[in-house]
Amino acid sequence: MENDPNIAEWTPEDPVFWQKTGSRIAWRTLILTTMSLTLSFATWFVISAVVVRLPNIGFKFDNMQLFWLTAMPGLAGGTLRIIHMFLVPLYGTRKVISTATFLKILPMLGLGFAVMNPNTPFWVFMVLAFFAGFGGGDFSSFMPSTSIFFPKRLQGTALGIQAGIGNFGVSLTQFITPWIIGFAFLGGTLGGPQTFTKGTVVKSLWLQNAAFWYIPFLLVIGLLCALYLRRIPVTATFSQQLDIFKEKHNWIMTSLYVMTFGSFSGYAAAFPLLIKSVYGKFPDAPDPLRYAFYGPLIGSTVRVLMGPPSDKWGGAIITQWSGIGLIICALIVPNYLTPTSMEQFPHFVALMLGLFFFAGVGNASTFRQIPVIFPPRQAGGVLGWTAAVAAYGPFIFSTLIGVVMAKTGSPKNFFYGAAVFYAVNVVINWWYYQRKGCEKPC
Repeated sequence: MENDPNIAEWTPEDPVFWQKTGSRIAWRTLILTTMSLTLSFATWFVISAVVVRLPNIGFKFDNMQLFWLTAMPGLAGGTLRIIHMFLVPLYGTRKVISTATFLKILPMLGLGFAVMNPNTPFWVFMVLAFFAGFGGGDFSSFMPSTSIFFPKRLQGTALGIQAGIGNFGVSLTQFITPWIIGFAFLGGTLGGPQTFTKGTVVKSLWLQNAAFWYIPFLLVIGLLCALYLRRIPVTATFSQQLDIFKEKHNWIMTSLYVMTFGSFSGYAAAFPLLIKSVYGKFPDAPDPLRYAFYGPLIGSTVRVLMGPPSDKWGGAIITQWSGIGLIICALIVPNYLTPTSMEQFPHFVALMLGLFFFAGVGNASTFRQIPVIFPPRQAGGVLGWTAAVAAYGPFIFSTLIGVVMAKTGSPKNFFYGAAVFYAVNVVINWWYYQRKGCEKPC
């Protein structure tokens, strides 16, 4: 069975089957798909790590254009997730995941060549930023795949591990980029340096390295997925999968996941540019990428850690505390968005990290709620759909922050609006999933 690309029988709720065969295949699948998903998130957010350097190496893009570049992968990722949510039941895990892994090579090649020429037009970067959304779109294939491989009692843990470690890709790209662009990777065979200028600081950068270094990893992991992943018999036609849109709880969980993952991905995309825009005016201004990676790192870590507690205590109560934490941080952070000195910067960073922390908590708990509310095949579709809508987070957050800053000079009103949205979701979650006598306790 394990060497057959198509597995004929899959009954993970059967303890005998799970112990003898299912567990081994499921955990192997989780390891491989999680490796691929980590690269998905890394390549999805590589634009946010690159744009903060473009003005300093000769590109004449204004602040709103830079926010558009950070937003575009989110627009693509959300749209492509709508497509990906249907693919695993149609074509199986093996074909979908391996193909998706190889596809991410294309935008990394294009971006690497584009940053080497300061005359590359803005529209080319917009196209490449859209294609970087390949890495965001395939999340809605990974999650349904994992949910059908594991029994219900382990889905909170499995989904938490996969999504949490996958989310580390955001921190990976923001952490590795400042280091890997500082030297001639592979002896300079990948192109010459650009001249970075900021005030009196002049140095050489190899910004193309930020994209090129992913390519060999994508090739190797794509090959491993093609060789060792399997397809299991959980199938449905396109029209059959549309039944989730008749379910009220699909829409409720979509809103809750926008609150959590939409916030995580949105803040991850906007955080570096937000640091540069709000605190970049000071003589001792911080390097955005020196701090930005901490947010996704915290959110990803807590997502992994909160999977087992969500299995143990239920997702709804943890989602409730996640929402309350988001409200508190969103209401306080505006106090540090019109700074008069760098003394306010640590408070700003701490509150932003609080937003990442509580978003990560809710990312784990909401993905525990969905498999409890829905049967396996529907649960996969709902996971894919909610993930698709929430993937618009980078697009929505980056564009709204950019527009609010352009109109008011500060992003304060964005955070006040976010707090209202969080409050509405806290009430909805309590009413349907947490209170005594609720409709779907989970």
